[in-house]
Order: sequence, then structure tokens, then C-alpha cells
Amino acid sequence: MSVTKPKIALIIGSTRATRFADIPAQWMLAQAQARTDMTVELVDLRDFDLPLFAEMASNMWVPSSDPKAVAWQKKIGEFDGYIFVVAEYNRSVTGALKNALDQAYVEWGRKPMTAIAYGAVGGTRALEHLRNISVELQMVPTRNAVHIGGSDFFAVHPGMGGSGKMADIEAHILPAAKASLDDLVWWANATMAARAV
Repeated sequence: MSVTKPKIALIIGSTRATRFADIPAQWMLAQAQARTDMTVELVDLRDFDLPLFAEMASNMWVPSSDPKAVAWQKKIGEFDGYIFVVAEYNRSVTGALKNALDQAYVEWGRKPMTAIAYGAVGGTRALEHLRNISVELQMVPTRNAVHIGGSDFFAVHPGMGGSGKMADIEAHILPAAKASLDDLVWWANATMAARAV
């Protein structure tokens, strides 16, 4: 019996020119690529130039008319699970990430998600919002996630005087990354099997 490995998207949820997201995204990508139980692809919201959501309804009810939204849906639909790179903006996710989530519905459903979140308090409040949103989109939010906060956040964020080197905090977050990816793969395999029935 051949076993198909889950295909996972690592989604960068910030589009600002000055974003910090690339540093944790590349680190998390390396953690995922080091495993043999999944394949992973970096998906950057910058590459999709999504308009603000202006469809008649979500694509659960009405097909989307904007070609950029349709291209986004097609891309998201390729994956069996998601790792979000989550910046905390004013206690929630970025507007760009919320808009991207709203641009699809069908494609997210019955697939797991986890995250690497960052901010002064580890992106915790933003990730809790993302988990609530993911439930409405019929994703399966996992328990474990990576949080970069407090002194770790300031140690690596170049704009805050940090080094820009994830190696400086890797020992603190590596166990969380392993637990997160373990959860994601377990749920991806389970939901892939369920969707195939």
C-alpha cells in the first residue's frame, strides 16, 4: 500500500515591506523540510495581490468572480494542511491574512492548521483569533504552536535591536516546533483518510 505524504503550505501572513515574518518563516520551513513525513511549500501572500474581499458571498455559496481570488483558492486547495506565520497586530491577525482567509472557504475545510506566531506576548492573542476563524472555515486547529515572544522576540527582531538570527532562540522554541509539526502531520493524515472515504 502506498502512503501519500501530506502536502503542507507554510503561509506568510504579513505583506508589509518591513515585515519580520520572513525570519521565522524560513526557520519553520527548515524544520518542516527536515522531516520525512510531509512535503512543505512556502506560500507568500505578497505573491497573490488579493483585492479586499468584495464577492457576493463566500465561495461556499457562490463561485468567486475575481480571477485573483480564484487563483488563491486554487493554490490553497492543493494542500492537506497549513502552517501560518502569524504577526500580532493590535491583538489580532493582520488585515492581509484575514482577507486571504475570507477569499476562500471550500478549500480550507477539513484540513488541520498550526502556526508560528510572534509579538511582544508571542502572538498569542492573534493566534487565538486565527483559531476561531479556522473553526468557522471548518479547519482543524491543533493544540500546539510556536510562540516567539518577550525577550526572545526582542532578541531576534532586527527592527527592535535583535540579531535576526533564529539560532539565538532555537533552543527555546524547537520543542514547540516539533510538537506542532507532529500534531499537524497526525491530523493531516487523519483528515486525508476521512476525506478520501
